[in-house]
Amino acid sequence: MSNNVTATAPQPSADLPNPASAPQPLAGLRVVEFTHMVMGPTCGMVLADLGAEVVKVEPIDGEGTRRLLGAGAGFFPMFNRNKKSIAIDLRQPDGAAVARRLAASADVVAENFKPGALHKYGLDYATLAALNDRLIYVSHKGFLPGPYEHRTALDEVVQMMGGLAYMTGRPGDPLRAGTSVNDIMGGLFGAIGAMGALIQRGISGRGMEVQSALFENNVFLMGQHMLQYAMTGRHPQPMPARDNPWAVYDVFTVKDGEQIFLAAVSDAQWQTFCTVLGFDDLHADASLATNNDRVRARPRLLATLRERLAAFGAAELAARFEQAGLPFAPIRKPEDLYDDPHLRATGGLADMVLPDGDKAGQTVKTTLFPVTLAGARLGVRLQPPRLGEHTQALLAGLGYGPAEIDDFRNRAVVA
Repeated sequence: MSNNVTATAPQPSADLPNPASAPQPLAGLRVVEFTHMVMGPTCGMVLADLGAEVVKVEPIDGEGTRRLLGAGAGFFPMFNRNKKSIAIDLRQPDGAAVARRLAASADVVAENFKPGALHKYGLDYATLAALNDRLIYVSHKGFLPGPYEHRTALDEVVQMMGGLAYMTGRPGDPLRAGTSVNDIMGGLFGAIGAMGALIQRGISGRGMEVQSALFENNVFLMGQHMLQYAMTGRHPQPMPARDNPWAVYDVFTVKDGEQIFLAAVSDAQWQTFCTVLGFDDLHADASLATNNDRVRARPRLLATLRERLAAFGAAELAARFEQAGLPFAPIRKPEDLYDDPHLRATGGLADMVLPDGDKAGQTVKTTLFPVTLAGARLGVRLQPPRLGEHTQALLAGLGYGPAEIDDFRNRAVVA
């Protein structure tokens, strides 16, 4: 693909709703987030995409992900769109007071610091709820309350201790998943909990605390494998060595060394598979008549298929499988998705302006929340904010006068 990720893409189909006209079911809701990294910001991003006003409280020198390199370089722009930024030094008494006044204006407060970290600033749930019993307070933690709650957790930590790395890697070689799966899903569950609490508040008039945690999220992902063991008494094998329930369900290396995933997960699909590839002898083989027969013969069958499929190009196989309605997938890298014809044609990628770094001000494409409302994707209403971009307006909205704001800035209480 081209390295120019800002190249002009095909316009979405004219009959697709404009993202700017998408419903905003959370419009009028104010969310104040004390978050960093991925988990907490993901919760705020979801609520912001759905129309809430989300105010991100950052340290005076900015949230740390603004400066990350390597695999973390995309964290801030990805998870902080549609938000406003205010920079406050919570360590100064006046800064903590500003933050408390801001939190008092919120419907939802979200945070993802260690247990007790915000208590010293009067920004914990008990303190804020005593002042506003309608407040919904969403805490994102490494572990829910219990023996592990004071441990320091990372996505990698819970993947290792929660079975995901074991299931992903080869036997004896645990491997973390290739994205921040628990951080992102933990933020999603925090947002789901917040929306459930909002519905309950509409009934009872009272808010509540919501908690989401990395470890419990990972265990939820492992539930299917835990139940597999409970039902069969057999230890689940890592995915590369698993007892596959389908015989044709694998990545094949084909002509010119290209790779493609191909599958046939039913007897009808097996018949179609053999027909479109001209493998009539395999379909006629009585020892391969049913899926379970093919699973029992899988090593022999896969060896035959690998030899025969090596004569086909990946594009040719994709065309045949798409026409026949069979499952297939090209093997892609993340950057290849910028050229995906489906994403480009359906408005699944949106323009976004980078706020930081050497490419600050450059327009790139970003992925959108993977739902539609009334047929429209939820777009980028606000670019990822520059540090403290909205400090002045937000302080004025809280009742601080120009002289007070100037004083705060002069003393580095805010930025």
